[in-house]
Amino acid sequence: MTHYGMAFPAALLLVSLSIPSAGQITDDTSTSSSFVAPHQTPVQVTAPASGPRQLTPEELADILMARKDYREAAFSYKRLVDQNPRNAVYWNKLGIALHQQSDLSSALKSYQHAVKVDPKYADAQNNIGTIWYQRKKFAKAIRAYEHAIKIRSDMAVLYSNLGYAYFGDKKYEQSIVAFRQALAIDPQLFEHTASRGGSVLQDRSVGDRGRFYFMLAKSFAEAGNFERSLIYLRKAKEEGFASLNQVKSDPSFSAMLKLSETQEILAPKAPESTLP
Repeated sequence: MTHYGMAFPAALLLVSLSIPSAGQITDDTSTSSSFVAPHQTPVQVTAPASGPRQLTPEELADILMARKDYREAAFSYKRLVDQNPRNAVYWNKLGIALHQQSDLSSALKSYQHAVKVDPKYADAQNNIGTIWYQRKKFAKAIRAYEHAIKIRSDMAVLYSNLGYAYFGDKKYEQSIVAFRQALAIDPQLFEHTASRGGSVLQDRSVGDRGRFYFMLAKSFAEAGNFERSLIYLRKAKEEGFASLNQVKSDPSFSAMLKLSETQEILAPKAPESTLP
């Protein structure tokens, strides 16, 4: 079992979620049982050859979450926390189900309850930070993410979320340090469309997109990933980032200056034709 803005189109990369069930069945046999959730089609679940195994209440709730039936999932997790008030995982999952319904106040209370039950629960600490981030309370978000990192310094998503929070707070140097650490842990971090099970990957949309893309380009350049750096430099140029020529003087890009692709990006735009 796993522990679980700034405007530009929210569709860029919204909160995503994966919650494996505690009792997930992996036995590959032909016998199966089925579960019918409210207003849903049956789900076939593989069971051991000795006979069908009934799904646990947590597994049923996880299926509802996987189907994005967040309202019914929240009801199911609420029953679980009522029956198991000292289970931090259930409180965190309830928070996620509420979070996905944009009930931020109730989600925050659930995450905080999870942390009260288990102060070392990094996923719940991260999710608290994501609530504050969405409310644009960036200082509070930063504190929550830093607390989570003290517990689990090996989770790239925590540094990534911290980087976005620093960016939202206009602390750009701290932001790039956080992104650099995230990339050191997971070089493919920005290719993922789903978060670590139990941790919410906050909305990756930002306001100053040109600056944000430039910072990502800088992070990838420092990591030696010139291909990804060039991609984000192009995006920064497309967004009209006014300080793109910083590439010429910033040591982070020094090894890329001789690349024809870099020179092409830095070249001024050709004047538009005035021919009829």
